[in-house]
Amino acid sequence: MVNLPVLVLNQNYEPLNVCRVRRAVVLLYRGKAEMLENGTGFIHSASHLSPLPSVIRLAYMIKRPRPQRKLTRLEVFNRDQYTCQYCGKQTNQLTLDHVIPRYRGGEHVWENVVSACIRCNRHKAGKTPNEAGMMLTRQPMPPRGNIFFYIPHSYLQAQSQWQKYLPQ
Repeated sequence: MVNLPVLVLNQNYEPLNVCRVRRAVVLLYRGKAEMLENGTGFIHSASHLSPLPSVIRLAYMIKRPRPQRKLTRLEVFNRDQYTCQYCGKQTNQLTLDHVIPRYRGGEHVWENVVSACIRCNRHKAGKTPNEAGMMLTRQPMPPRGNIFFYIPHSYLQAQSQWQKYLPQ
């Protein structure tokens, strides 16, 4: 129960991090955060009963630089919402595919990398989408939004109360 995820928001309600219940309770107890959403269940101590937090907001502002988003497998899968960009199948078993193959001069940049299911990636092989007779469901582009940390896909589905605090 102390290992459940808790969404941590900055003082201006910007998502900062995902921590564990144990850390969130310490922040609440010390007065460094306030609870916005209750989780499921309670934490019992010798003299106190408190609800498990699901979303907390810090009492002070955290300033941090705005880094560029790195091109990683998880970021590409997150941008494409775990969906094959050729057949539209939503799955967790995805591969990266270069729209214009690298050996033909295609670069490893946001505009040339998409997520593809294993079947579509094998069918396309080292060809361009036109040569393979495949169409992209949407053109690849750098991800939008100001999310500077990764929220695992399973958390987003399981924690429905987080949706109103996360940018779309």
